[in-house]
Amino acid sequence: MGQPDSTPDPTSVPPPPGPSPYATPPSPAPYPPSEVPPVGPATGAPEPAPGTPAPHRWGIGAYVLVEILFLGSSFLIAALLAGPDGPSVVAVVLGLSVPTLLAAGTAVLITRARGNGPRIDLGLRWSARDVATGLLWGLGGLVVSVPASLVYVQIVGADNATTAVGQAFDGIRVGWPVALGVFVLVAFVAPVCEEIVYRGLLWGAVTKHGANRWVAFAITTLLFAMAHFELTRTPLLLVVALPIGLARVFTGRLPASIVAHQVNNLLPALALALALTGGVPAAL
Repeated sequence: MGQPDSTPDPTSVPPPPGPSPYATPPSPAPYPPSEVPPVGPATGAPEPAPGTPAPHRWGIGAYVLVEILFLGSSFLIAALLAGPDGPSVVAVVLGLSVPTLLAAGTAVLITRARGNGPRIDLGLRWSARDVATGLLWGLGGLVVSVPASLVYVQIVGADNATTAVGQAFDGIRVGWPVALGVFVLVAFVAPVCEEIVYRGLLWGAVTKHGANRWVAFAITTLLFAMAHFELTRTPLLLVVALPIGLARVFTGRLPASIVAHQVNNLLPALALALALTGGVPAAL
């Protein structure tokens, strides 16, 4: 009988510690675990960082729609309420308020339906600091616009210096309650609505397409002056619009330009209210 074989069976020998030399090495991760971007459920695109609002989905088309609504409602009210002896005070007040409110309301609804709401998309966030900034820009604007208005009257004459609103109310006399309502509308309500449309909706549409704040300032200032459809007063309206737009530029929000606009409208609104009661002629 021979001696038993002392060579160990390879299948019974335990493998050496550590990774197997025959194992496939794992593929390296494309990102460190802390830097893997979140993926949206539908598109697979990276989601915005937490706290960053998604870009709004409205643009120039939204502004065009709002302008069409404004102009269409203005012409419709004029056609329906114009009398044989000229417009009545009711027609003028409705023509002054309804299109503006409709335009601003539609702009706000657009930001809610296709964006993040007016607070984010339009910068419509109120603060005491913005109100103070708007007051400063508004008062500074009066320092420029009042002398500019006086020069403008000397150039074009008093008959051509009346605003479109003043012309609409020319010859109409009302009591103090109606005159006070017109004052509030012109001095406080109209500036809010106009700023929502121009330095809110239009501003956001322009910047969405890559324009910086100064380009947005130039475009909105020019269109604001032209949209009043007062050809001879367009240069003066450009001067009036400059401090209002600068309030938007330097704060990045809408309330400062709203307040600056309201300050600018105070004197014309007061003159209009006095004219409606027969106190002064309807001029600037």
